[in-house]
Amino acid sequence: MRDDTATQTLPVKKLFEFTFFNLLLAVMLVMASSCATIPGTQVGDQVAPIVPANELSDAELLNVSVQVFDPGQLPEDPDKKNGLSAEIREAESRFAPIHLKHTLQRTGYWGVLRVVPDNDIGSEVLVQGKIEHSDGENAVLHIMVSDARNVVWFQHTYAETARPEEHNSVEPEKQDVFQDLFNSIANDIAIYRNSLSPSEIAEIRQVAALKYAYSMAPDAFASYLTKTPEGRLAIQRLPAENDPMFDRVEAVKVRDDLLVDTINDYYDIYYQDLWEPYSSWRRYRHEEVATLRKLEREALTKQLLGITAIVGAIALGASGDYETAVRTRPLQDILIAGGAYSVYSGYQTRQESKINKDAIEELGASFSSEAEPLTIEVEGKTIRLTGSAEQQYAKWRSMLKQIYAQETGLIPQSDSVPGFQSPASLETEP
Repeated sequence: MRDDTATQTLPVKKLFEFTFFNLLLAVMLVMASSCATIPGTQVGDQVAPIVPANELSDAELLNVSVQVFDPGQLPEDPDKKNGLSAEIREAESRFAPIHLKHTLQRTGYWGVLRVVPDNDIGSEVLVQGKIEHSDGENAVLHIMVSDARNVVWFQHTYAETARPEEHNSVEPEKQDVFQDLFNSIANDIAIYRNSLSPSEIAEIRQVAALKYAYSMAPDAFASYLTKTPEGRLAIQRLPAENDPMFDRVEAVKVRDDLLVDTINDYYDIYYQDLWEPYSSWRRYRHEEVATLRKLEREALTKQLLGITAIVGAIALGASGDYETAVRTRPLQDILIAGGAYSVYSGYQTRQESKINKDAIEELGASFSSEAEPLTIEVEGKTIRLTGSAEQQYAKWRSMLKQIYAQETGLIPQSDSVPGFQSPASLETEP
């Protein structure tokens, strides 16, 4: 005899099995997604800085300008921002280059190290960076290093995921929570520098001086530099010894350096004032993000399993087998009640996550209020170190050219250098 009950029950069982395993797969995918890696190449652990075996002579030292970093873009989705803010990212765009400057300074490979608000046309070595990601737990920096000859040494994306205990061993100028990342950048710059011959180092210094001279007086210094087919700046000729025009340019460069040194003094004060609130913000935010990630994973898992339980109860009730339905009624009630509780519990957990998000935003707002930019006085002029500091610095450079023009009788022109294009745009590596 044909068993109609079994025929009716089979599809329902299949439906239940299909639903259960698909929901279980969804749970596994959610848990796997929480372990997704951040972009860039993860640096090693306990990266030791590379230092020279012996102290370098002045002729072997290159001056380095570290440009204020591009803050990058925050996610447009408010949920993905997780309490991040443009104000915090702006502060980080100053903090990171200042700390990198201190990291480079301790290696002993370099001459004068300065943080510059904008592209420094007279720099011997220029370090530019972009913040690709920063949330207190992870940091991703895209770095490009070039020299005065328009030669790009390298560009690379560095990433580091901090361990919770690393937040407890920080020290201004010496040990950041992402110190392995900063040491890795400094080491790569040192490795490239060590590949240069003494004549190349001398050439870089000479090209930097001539580029600056051209920016002050293009007509007078147009014939000193040329551009090769490969895009590299090369020396066509050098100024005569004691050239009065070049001597005046060097005098103007001294004034320019004095302003940049003053700006660096205030950057360092800003960095010191920023250290405590920023370190605390990153430490607490690391804890909040870790808690948030755990709670969201648990919430979704509970809800998915709760829905599975409800579907299972419905499948049992719809089995078409009256005896089975009656026999399993207590189980159905338990599954429905338990499933509903899991869904509600998941909702409550998500509410707890929302509270943590609010706490992160409050920490961010507190940090932003403590990281207000500084205002400085330079030769009677007020310069505010905000997003417009770059514009103020450009005005200062223009003013220097006017000073030079008054001293020489030349008409000041643009900052452009023949055949020179600053590698200012940072593109993330594919």
